Amino acid sequence: MATIDDAARAAAALPEVTETTTFRNRAWAVSGRVFTWLRPFTKADLRRFEDDPVPAGPILAVVVDDLGEKEAVLAARPEAFTIPHLDGVPVALVRLDVTDAAALRELLVDAWLAKAPRRVAAAHPELLA
Repeated sequence: MATIDDAARAAAALPEVTETTTFRNRAWAVSGRVFTWLRPFTKADLRRFEDDPVPAGPILAVVVDDLGEKEAVLAARPEAFTIPHLDGVPVALVRLDVTDAAALRELLVDAWLAKAPRRVAAAHPELLA
């Protein structure tokens, strides 16, 4: 089970990351490009769930390379999901309360790689493995 603090530490440990905010929520960026952020549900999001259960716990949004990668993440990771607001957007949502540290790090590294400038990513080949 990961926490917001675990996510913050894991994101901040990546090269050239700064903590920022997006829509008044904590976010992390590489070279000014946001790659992950806390994503609480809005009232509109909650209405869209209708009678379906609303995922519990803190939710982290993670950028992925493209929509194909998003589908792969959603298929491979039970902690990952999406909402109608993110249809067509290369972002997956992750329930931290059911994510372990290794999965969280992998998701964050992939998100970092999706947003890091090529020169920054190339300077850190250990993250490309």
